[in-house]
Amino acid sequence: MTSKSYEPIPSRRVAFLGLGVMGYPMAGHLARAGHQVTVYNRTESKSIAWCSEYTRADGQKDAISYANTPRQAVQGAELVFCCVGNDDDLRSVVLGPDGAFAGMQAGAVFVDHTTASANVARELYARAKELGLNFVDAPVSGGQAGAQNGVLTVMCGGDKAAFEAAQPVAMAFSRAFTYLGDSGAGQLAKMVNQICIAGLVQGLAEAVAFGDKAGLDMNQVLDVIGKGAAQSWQLDNRGKTMVADQFDFGFAVDWMRKDLGLVLDEARRNGAKLPVTALVDQFYADVQAMGGRRWDTSSLIKRLK
Repeated sequence: MTSKSYEPIPSRRVAFLGLGVMGYPMAGHLARAGHQVTVYNRTESKSIAWCSEYTRADGQKDAISYANTPRQAVQGAELVFCCVGNDDDLRSVVLGPDGAFAGMQAGAVFVDHTTASANVARELYARAKELGLNFVDAPVSGGQAGAQNGVLTVMCGGDKAAFEAAQPVAMAFSRAFTYLGDSGAGQLAKMVNQICIAGLVQGLAEAVAFGDKAGLDMNQVLDVIGKGAAQSWQLDNRGKTMVADQFDFGFAVDWMRKDLGLVLDEARRNGAKLPVTALVDQFYADVQAMGGRRWDTSSLIKRLK
């Protein structure tokens, strides 16, 4: 995790559920910003490792702890943050006798950073309301590097008051934490984000493969076109690694296919036409069949070589 300056705000008692490649550093930023953080992870050893690594900004180790269930982790927390794998994982840490909702105090806010379906966001929002709780769907963009550096872009749906309660604390790991509308709006915005990325990465892959076939120095070409209308984050950060055939980093193909599955399911419900996205999803299936399940999404170019 790189150094980051944190806006001074009063210390809050928070919980973080899920210490994967995203959640682990996100929870760390909350600790380093001075909050009292209790974490939960399905694999206890990860929680123990996290507690040994992070201290609060003031050095108080007793402000950092872990719990054996989500219910225990959230007790007394004003804000509960979560980042797990999918809809089923989310339900498993939220619902049931050991779930977060069973342990949260009235009025507390649950902020879900999982990339999940808009349907599960609305389902858990409604359940939270029945229990006197708040639920904000808040998927993120920026990948593992964004989480480590504390500069994630967060897209939020739910009640405005719950969003406003969470925003100052969540800025510990965010560059932007933005309210977009009613429950589900955050997840729908993340789908828009993934649609854009899918098309961009395929276009960049085709461009690099074409330039190679044409005998161009593609590193030089990328430097040139990156100063013009073709510039994008993908070109700046993935173009030269495509040229170098390097894919052992970044956002995994398996994760992208999960996200695009959510996108295509939602499109079937709302009637949106996504011919390019559907095609790129199948190209990612080809990459999986090549053994690239954990390669970065830029590995689309492997199909073209």
